Amino acid sequence: MAAQSNAAPVIIKRKKIVAGGGHHGGAWKVAYADFVTAMMAFFLLMWLLNATTEQQRKGLADYFNPSVPIVRVSGGGDGMFGGETIFEDKVAMQNGTGGVPPVDQLERDGDGPIGQKDGAGPEEAAEKAEEDALFAKVEDLLIGGGGESLVTENALKHIVTRVTDEGLVIELFDVEDGALFSEHDDAPRPILVDLVRMIADVAELVTNKLAIGGHMRAEPVVVAEPRVWRRSLARADTVRRLLETHGTAAERISRVTGHADRKAVTDIPMDIRNNRIEIVILRSNRGE
Repeated sequence: MAAQSNAAPVIIKRKKIVAGGGHHGGAWKVAYADFVTAMMAFFLLMWLLNATTEQQRKGLADYFNPSVPIVRVSGGGDGMFGGETIFEDKVAMQNGTGGVPPVDQLERDGDGPIGQKDGAGPEEAAEKAEEDALFAKVEDLLIGGGGESLVTENALKHIVTRVTDEGLVIELFDVEDGALFSEHDDAPRPILVDLVRMIADVAELVTNKLAIGGHMRAEPVVVAEPRVWRRSLARADTVRRLLETHGTAAERISRVTGHADRKAVTDIPMDIRNNRIEIVILRSNRGE
């Protein structure tokens, strides 16, 4: 019988290695970074949609999706435009914001070198230029573009002017700390009376007819009978009576209209800026 040994037994431990465990090689970090980047781009897009106007968004869309001119015939030059430069009218982009209309269209729209429209002759072009000069003088007297203004500094924040194809538009609007009409009975406030008096004075520089339009902001709740139609017309008619009171001949008033909340000037229908009166000094060919 063999002698017993006091040596400790030998224990062999085999460790099982499992491949692919743990943190999965860090791939989740890449996926999470992609997700965060996508969310940042999404919120940036939402912010841009809210902070830009329709015209600015159109310009951005045209920038990223340009109209590339393509020459349909070969030959005629070494360049990619078939012998023409990018500044030629027939090569330049014709559509989108900032596009260049063709020359014949410029002449039809009255934006050409001689300002003709629908075959209008030099007499009509000269009459338009004379009216534009008179409109500019009226604007200078109202807003002080060329010097002193007849409008006080407090009233100046309620008025803006612009020249359009229809004529000179004088826009009177509410601001946050001052309304032109009483909230309940549409009675004119003193600031509006002063503004209309000054407009009546400068309108005497021309003999053109006038058009008055009332605009309102949208109502916060839906009602069975919207009040914005009646109130916009009532406000426009109030301005008509004020003009006549301060010396404007009744025969010069071509029309008085109420537009309710259908032509908002901001992206927020209930914005107080949409409460406004537009007095248009019509062009001679629009006041007939």
